[in-house]
Amino acid sequence: MAPTSDDSAVAAVRLARIGGDGIGPEVVDAAVRVVNELCGDRIEWVEAEMGWRTFERTGRALPEATVEIVESCAGALFGAVSSPSHAVDGYKSPIVELRRHLDLYANLRPLKSGAIDAVVVRENTEGLYAGRERWERDGEVAIAERVISRRATERIARFACELAVSRASERGSPARLTVVHKANVLRLSDGLFREAALDVAAGFPEIEVEEQLVDSMVYRLILEPERYDVIVAPNLYGDILSDAGAALVGGLGVVGSANCGERFCLAEPVHGSASDIAGQGTANPIAAVAAATLLLERVGLGDAAPRVEEALAAHLAAGPRTPDRGDNATTEEAVADLLARV
Repeated sequence: MAPTSDDSAVAAVRLARIGGDGIGPEVVDAAVRVVNELCGDRIEWVEAEMGWRTFERTGRALPEATVEIVESCAGALFGAVSSPSHAVDGYKSPIVELRRHLDLYANLRPLKSGAIDAVVVRENTEGLYAGRERWERDGEVAIAERVISRRATERIARFACELAVSRASERGSPARLTVVHKANVLRLSDGLFREAALDVAAGFPEIEVEEQLVDSMVYRLILEPERYDVIVAPNLYGDILSDAGAALVGGLGVVGSANCGERFCLAEPVHGSASDIAGQGTANPIAAVAAATLLLERVGLGDAAPRVEEALAAHLAAGPRTPDRGDNATTEEAVADLLARV
């Protein structure tokens, strides 16, 4: 898209592209191509690396050079990571490490299809994902500490409330917030999350607030997803709810996410690295493109996001389907269709 006179006077937004493992490089490349069709002249892409392949080659899953690159950027688009399911000396999940380093405390996972238009806001720094684990009784007992703080809960609750108000203003509908917890069993940790989140929400009288126990929330989300707007939850609950919700809107292959902080956004598809199909040219690029849309919105290029969203909706409805969606289209065919619709 050719810049207007105003566009040409504005410096390009510096963004990192990090392919990662498995199909990550393929879907990131696809998403960059779609985004560049609309606003390539407004973006400066910088290549960086992290992941299991990087660890195997360099001994570091998150190299210092990558940290330096992302610190010079407004955001990043990341593909996927293939973390081993067993302990490996010196290896730590690079995506978790980068989220912590950049204080990306809010994870957004929109769920949108037909009458469904919800977003899961997941606290991204604490809970069981705090990574405080230890052995006891000579390795016979494993202990994981679940961390919930008032500060982190208030911060994520405020983020969720502000998002609910913003969405309501855009759509001309009431703002609604669902606080998810299990305070009836985890009375201290989830009790603190519940109390702090509701205290923050009380400062937004325009929001309709409800609370749900996490087990019944999964049930209700599956039965009546259209009734939800913004859902805020601790880390693990938000992870489970957003994956369950993805099944209602087309699967993990079509859902993007964004890890947000005060000054940086790291966007990524919800799906994993799918190493079994890497290099075959059949990866579904939709989730990565959806993630790129979230990135555009967070780094000041939100005017382009609706065009990409419209192309995605049309592609989902009538475009060629990759194998995960029940047909045999290639990644390239899917990208070509998206480019034509953009």
